Amino acid sequence: MSTPAPSSRPLPRPARAIVIPAVGPRLRVLMWFIYGLIALLGANSVYLATVTFLSWNSDRTYENWFYMLMFGGHLLLGLVMLVPFLVFVFIHLFNTRLRKNKRAIRVGYALLVGSLFLLVSGILLMRIDFGGGGSVFVIKNASTRSLIYWAHVLSPLFCLWLYWLHRLAGPKIRWKLGLGYVVGVGATAAVLISLHNQDPRQWNQAGPKEGADKYFFPSLARTSTGNFIPAESMMRDDYCLKCHKDAYEGWFHSSHHLSSFNNPAYLASVRETREVSFKRDGDVRGARWCAGCHDPVPFFSGAFDDPKFDDVNHPTAQAGITCTVCHSITHVNSTRGNADYTIEEPEHYPFAFSDNAVLQWVNNQLVKAKPALHKKTFLKDFHKSADFCSTCHKVHLPYALNHYKEFLRGQNHHDTYLLSGVSGHGARSFYYPDKAVQNCNGCHMPLQESQDFGARLFAGAKQPSIHNHLFPAANTGLAWLKDDDATVKAHQDFLKEKLRVDIFGVKEGGEVDGELIAPLRPEVPTLKPGKTYLLETVVRTLKMGHPFTQGTVDSNEVWLDVIATSGGRVIGRSGGLDEQREVDPWSHFINVFMLDKDGNRIDRRNPQDIFTPLYNNQIPPGAASTVHYSLPVPEDVTEPITVEVKLQYRKFDKIFTDFFTRTAKPGDLPIRGHKPGEPYLNELPITTLAVDKITFPVDGSDAVVENAKVDIPVWQRWNDYGIGLFLKGRAELKQADEAFTRLEQLKDNKRYDGALNIARSYFEEGLLDEATAAIARASEFTDPPAPPWTIAWLTGMINLQQGDLEGAEKAFRSVLYDKTPERTERGFDFSMDYEVINLLAQTLFEQAKQIRSPAETEARQVLLEQAATEYEKTLKLDSENVAAHYGLRQIHAELKLIADARGDQAAVDRHDALAKEHGRLHERYKQDDNARDVAQQKAKVKYPAAAKASEPIVIYQLHRAGAPGLAAQQVSADATQVADKEDK
Repeated sequence: MSTPAPSSRPLPRPARAIVIPAVGPRLRVLMWFIYGLIALLGANSVYLATVTFLSWNSDRTYENWFYMLMFGGHLLLGLVMLVPFLVFVFIHLFNTRLRKNKRAIRVGYALLVGSLFLLVSGILLMRIDFGGGGSVFVIKNASTRSLIYWAHVLSPLFCLWLYWLHRLAGPKIRWKLGLGYVVGVGATAAVLISLHNQDPRQWNQAGPKEGADKYFFPSLARTSTGNFIPAESMMRDDYCLKCHKDAYEGWFHSSHHLSSFNNPAYLASVRETREVSFKRDGDVRGARWCAGCHDPVPFFSGAFDDPKFDDVNHPTAQAGITCTVCHSITHVNSTRGNADYTIEEPEHYPFAFSDNAVLQWVNNQLVKAKPALHKKTFLKDFHKSADFCSTCHKVHLPYALNHYKEFLRGQNHHDTYLLSGVSGHGARSFYYPDKAVQNCNGCHMPLQESQDFGARLFAGAKQPSIHNHLFPAANTGLAWLKDDDATVKAHQDFLKEKLRVDIFGVKEGGEVDGELIAPLRPEVPTLKPGKTYLLETVVRTLKMGHPFTQGTVDSNEVWLDVIATSGGRVIGRSGGLDEQREVDPWSHFINVFMLDKDGNRIDRRNPQDIFTPLYNNQIPPGAASTVHYSLPVPEDVTEPITVEVKLQYRKFDKIFTDFFTRTAKPGDLPIRGHKPGEPYLNELPITTLAVDKITFPVDGSDAVVENAKVDIPVWQRWNDYGIGLFLKGRAELKQADEAFTRLEQLKDNKRYDGALNIARSYFEEGLLDEATAAIARASEFTDPPAPPWTIAWLTGMINLQQGDLEGAEKAFRSVLYDKTPERTERGFDFSMDYEVINLLAQTLFEQAKQIRSPAETEARQVLLEQAATEYEKTLKLDSENVAAHYGLRQIHAELKLIADARGDQAAVDRHDALAKEHGRLHERYKQDDNARDVAQQKAKVKYPAAAKASEPIVIYQLHRAGAPGLAAQQVSADATQVADKEDK
């Protein structure tokens, strides 16, 4: 068998595996598209980082409209890249799933994780809400957001490093191409930075004074440019609503929102002010004094000055104090009040006012994703300060308004708060809180739980919260007029436990020098028919940082409502309402009875006529008022006598409600309860702020009398009673001495208050040695100890009166400048008590006056300059302080003489000018006592009830003929019985 010849045909080769390229031709196009997006994002990020870094490292912001546009581009590029990137990754992973280059694969997976982290963190920072505020994409916690932010900022660096490692494990890197790519990114970033051509703006800048003088005087408000601000930019409250729903809801129902022509009470008053100004001056500029605080939108937009301004239908008339107005203020110019602030048209993010829904959504996302500029624009540190509130809650009346005097003090919440114990700045208070309340917001903007974007977890709060923008206080009247009963209740709830009433004692004979039986309860005396008793009632302010009531004290109606009954029969009445719901004018009112120059009461909120008060019955914070009531017990009383005292509050009295309803014009917004042409019945809510009730047994009656326990500590009841007498002035210092002595002599007394306060009383009486001894006794208490700052203040006062000037100086410096752990822990800083600063300055001046030897001229000059320095500190806190200007006038006159003796003409001229300037300011700010006396005498003739209330010692009669709620015939019969009994 033969062997076959070998074939010449080649053997078939094994099948070759098909290699799928990691990045194919079509995928490469997508890759370069992504590279392009990354380049733009990189350049954009470099620009954003540069501006952000500059802002972080200065007190200025470099962020502007272009910056926010670029930030919007950053978000857009990131979103545009998301889908192409995921598509590329999916295909790239599929293509390389069988590759054996494990190092490249591992690094690639790490790069994928890093890139996804970068993209996801970016989406989270955008805070896109898919569920009404509850979406997981909405990160509100500041700490969490900060962590995500820094992760987003740093992750690109991590991804670049991983990309470099990934490429090193793969094909050869084309370095020239990469370098060109980096250069292109850098050049693009440089172009973007060069387009950012706005100069860095200084935030919280003061506007040019000529702006205020040209457009806004006599209001002290000004705009940063001195020009008007478009009304529409101040009226975008709906824009704020999108992210700040709870804050908006509070503001919408607040008195701030209803501050302007949308307030019927203010509307009537400002109409009169505008009319008076126009008739007198030919324009309405005098009324600008009102507008800086009440009507900012028509005021700053220029509409207010039109004498024919439509105060109902003009687009700005119903705006009130808008969100933008308060939050666009850039600077508090001073604490003079009268709207002394600077405001500007705020910088908004792109598309803020676009009518396009998509662009509006873009704007909202820009704000949520990058809120720093928004926060910088609309929230400043001074918003947390009492100084900010001073701009409108402290006023003076200028000549342009009243054509009488360049300066008359009006309401002043700011200084009274500053000098109170509540603020931690007043060294002379009767009571102090455990910790100082550092600003007005502590009471009037309490925290409320909220899901607003601005909400955060405050210290001590369990849930994210905001400050309540209802600004709860006491304006129940305005809310009621607007049919807003929920807001009425909110104000009433706020007023609970702010004050208290205490029926403290009785005196036989019905006179202030009668024998005091006190404190009442648990024991009470048995009253005898036919006798007259003096009821000693105490009203105490508890949780208040300013006098009660402050504000519109001429129209606030606060009074004591007293009723005495026996067996269902009314035997004593004060504070009742007549059929027209007008309060008995012979009641005790806690108000200011304000007059015009002719002695007429200011009863229409007519500031242009304000001249002087007839009396001022306000109660300081942490203090008390003692009120005397005469109660004759009828001869025929056989059952126990119950006395109830209520502290009542109604926002406006009948005279004022009659005024603003009577002057309402056709076309005005409706007023609750008002029917044109018919008398108005004042049905504004009456709020009971405090109440006390006591029942006395009556001689000859077997009825068992029981009274509820009084929860007030006995020492505090004595102290409050004494404080109320002390604050009446010299007329009742003797009675105050007795009260404080009784407190000091209480069994097992552990309180310093009796000794400390009797020292105050002795000082007022000129009993300096006795006052010194009382201070020594007060200083012996250790649990608790007497406030060392109050001890030092009183000691300094006594030393100053006794001529121990060095001792006085040491004491006053201790008050102002001692730093102790207790003061620090409680937040007390008495260096701002300008009354004590003035005392120190006066002491230094008196020391300088004692040096007359030419050889000691230098020492005298030093003391004078030190005194001047202290007075200047006062003027930084209260630039209108009369005592400081008077002291500086004297000091510079003395320094002028010293300079003249030395032949220093420049110093002579300087001190002469300063002496004249402070003399001029002293004349401007001091009271016109002569004119005041004339107006008060006229008022006493016109208003007999108010004249009685203005006397040094006032006893209110509970058996007055004609008193509402007390039958006339009953009064006559009872009075005859008591008179006959007492005659016998």
